[in-house]
Amino acid sequence: MTTIYSHPPENGSEGVVLDDHLNDVAARVEYVVPPGARTPAGEPLRPVVKTLGYVHDLGKATTFFQDYLLDDRQPDNELLRHHAPLGAFAAYFALDARGFDTETCLAGFVAVAKHHGSLPDITDYIHTRAHRREGVEPRERNSAERRQNAVAKQIKNIDDNARELVSTVFEAATAGAEEWASFRDGFGELLDDIADTVAATGTTTGINRDALSSSCYGLVIQCWGSLVLADKTSAAGARNVAETYTEDQPSLDRLNDHIADIEASVSADPDGSQSERLNHLRSMAREDVLDNAADLAKAGGGVATLTLPTGMGKTLTGLSAALDIRDNLGGKRVIYALPFTSVIDQVVDDVSGIYDTDDHPHLLTAHHHLADASIEDNADADEADRSDDVAGMLGESWRAGLTVTTFVQLFESLAGPGNRQSMKLPALRNSVVVLDEPQSLPLDWWKIVPRLVKMLTEQFGATVIAMTATQPKLFPESPELVEGPEQYFEEVSRVSYHLDASTDRYIEARNEGDPKSYQDAATNLSEQLTAGTSALAVCNTIDSARHLTERLVENAPDAVDVAEQYDDVLRKKELTTGEDVAKRVQSVGDRAILHLSTRLRPADRLTLVDAAKELTEAGHPVAVVSTQLIEAGVDISFDRVYRDLAPIDSVVQAAGRCNRSFERDRGHVTVWWLAAPPDVEKTPAEAVYNRGTSLLPVAADTLASVRSDDGELTERAVARDAVERYYDRLHDDKCVGKQAYADYVDNARADKLSDLSLIDQRPSVDVVICRTDADHEIVESVRNAANAYDFDAFSDAIDETKSLRISVPVYPGDDETKEALNSLVPLVKNERFNRATGVRVLDVRRFENHFDQRTGFIVPDSTVAHQFI
Repeated sequence: MTTIYSHPPENGSEGVVLDDHLNDVAARVEYVVPPGARTPAGEPLRPVVKTLGYVHDLGKATTFFQDYLLDDRQPDNELLRHHAPLGAFAAYFALDARGFDTETCLAGFVAVAKHHGSLPDITDYIHTRAHRREGVEPRERNSAERRQNAVAKQIKNIDDNARELVSTVFEAATAGAEEWASFRDGFGELLDDIADTVAATGTTTGINRDALSSSCYGLVIQCWGSLVLADKTSAAGARNVAETYTEDQPSLDRLNDHIADIEASVSADPDGSQSERLNHLRSMAREDVLDNAADLAKAGGGVATLTLPTGMGKTLTGLSAALDIRDNLGGKRVIYALPFTSVIDQVVDDVSGIYDTDDHPHLLTAHHHLADASIEDNADADEADRSDDVAGMLGESWRAGLTVTTFVQLFESLAGPGNRQSMKLPALRNSVVVLDEPQSLPLDWWKIVPRLVKMLTEQFGATVIAMTATQPKLFPESPELVEGPEQYFEEVSRVSYHLDASTDRYIEARNEGDPKSYQDAATNLSEQLTAGTSALAVCNTIDSARHLTERLVENAPDAVDVAEQYDDVLRKKELTTGEDVAKRVQSVGDRAILHLSTRLRPADRLTLVDAAKELTEAGHPVAVVSTQLIEAGVDISFDRVYRDLAPIDSVVQAAGRCNRSFERDRGHVTVWWLAAPPDVEKTPAEAVYNRGTSLLPVAADTLASVRSDDGELTERAVARDAVERYYDRLHDDKCVGKQAYADYVDNARADKLSDLSLIDQRPSVDVVICRTDADHEIVESVRNAANAYDFDAFSDAIDETKSLRISVPVYPGDDETKEALNSLVPLVKNERFNRATGVRVLDVRRFENHFDQRTGFIVPDSTVAHQFI
């Protein structure tokens, strides 16, 4: 062979020569892995991954692969064109030759073998890929032995046709310790060495899981993620290497200046107004947190908690602590993780208002499932090398100085990540990770999350801050950044709690009691409107919120529908800020109603929440019926809040939307137990919180236990005493956390980890909802880019759809929803864009029966749906 390619000449490009690619990937490791990174054995990690970079594509030097790459000719044995297995064995050999620990060699073996795929059961994989039987006839070989035989033939083929190239590669990979000939001649012995490292004693077939340490999984994903990032960005042709991997750091000084502007009116006088007193407390808490953050950094980082009441400015305080720790520890990145996608845009807007993100594109990244690059990994490793499916990879790799993301993206990228997900793992090295509202993590994950956080702090050198008003005791031994949180809960007494009679009936008779009817609940809300006050009702399900809204509209027919005014503004192509909508509402009537749920587009929700905020701040009576989306991080305040029965932390979060900044002497929070919507058997509370682990009895009994003899529930009693008792009981009763999940990490069961998910794995369909001409133009830009195979333009266009997209779950037997979704046209039909082919488009002008301006996407009656099929 005259020229040996790693990536072929096509579409006018010259192609990439193999040795250039191997050298380039190895060089990129200098930017991907920091010099101080260490393996669990204390070895420098950078030369480990650099070695993997040199050999990962060594199998491409065969004539079998080159014929396939350049002429699409398949060898008689398809295994002969697979390049990763040979690279994996070369990686183990080279690392061993350099004297690295055996477990480090094994981690490199797996990382190279799977640099285009997903991670397996690591112990079993190592054994089956290297174990062989002596004297087995070719026709009796098992799949592993057939693969080993193919690798042996590849080695001979390379020796015959590309010896000069691989000799140079081996000199670099082994730092001159060994030559290609040693690998060539010792391949059979190498197989035995690798297999023996994890073989069970006294047997020829079993594996010994104890052969690998509990830190092996963390080492594998570090090697793997670093190699994948360097390889994919090299293949993508990202030529400005330094700029590709370098972040812009948001400065603490700029954040301090912003906060100083906010605090300019702070009064240190404790006899001042309640609002001034709250601002003073926020300033005092932030100063306290920063002092303790500095001490945490001096101690080398680790895990800390930050516990403050809702409304105390935790977002900016937590971000300040993170930036301070980053600076003191010499880190580069901050990862800010939240439970819900609905809150991300608000945090991003806040940060964008502080920093000049337009001129510094590497400063801030917002990353969640709606922002993912929309091109799926290719299951065929060699086919992946022939594709330029690389759009959006840097956004997925979290290279910005600040990434705002979700728990799903963070923890699922640590627990059995997909190939593309692995690219963000290097960014976690020496980072500061803020977990905002960790109590929102699914209960099944309450044992694996501390285990993953331990891996983050011990193996990635990260520092983690768990920040909430209701600490779930996931990290009970960790230091608290707030000195004496109780003082803030005592000072911030803004609300009183009340248990509705329906909740008392639940406490007394559980599910046999009589829940509150929607008519009675709507009457309570309409009475608040009549009294000239604002009210928020938080429901547990979308159906429940929709049904309560319908009853409220009937009870208050003269109230202005905020969504109707918003729709009118959209249709007239007028300005659509929350302030604009609020002014329209105030000009039309003296009372207003608003519905919020995830069936509304994120863009609409954001504007409507802003409108509601404008109305409440102006003292305009408004009743909002919402799902739980309003509980986390939404800076809005109501006179009264009604919460359907839920775990204590959800009740406290909802209460954070009441009298948030001491607008009045005392706000009122009522906990009621709402009935099941029509045609539904279980109450919403039971349906959501009594699946698997029964949380409602614990929550209801705990609330009752902190109620005074006269029925009073103070804020301190609920937000501190009830929260503490609630979590104590959950942990004592072993209601939370699956130990098996944490054991998967210790046993390097990446295959099992990849099956886990933080979200329900029920099938769902994403729908882009087009309400305006501008929305349709975005959809057309997505389709045009897909048809032109313009991956960069496609990535940009698909990103624009995220604020227009909702996700609709499809439950077993729900044929009406399936029919409604199937009647909508696909966003794209080009199968190269796998993730986008399942997305549908709803044109509300054409499919008006699928959309309600008040409640968003709806499933029409089946008779109506059929006419569109």
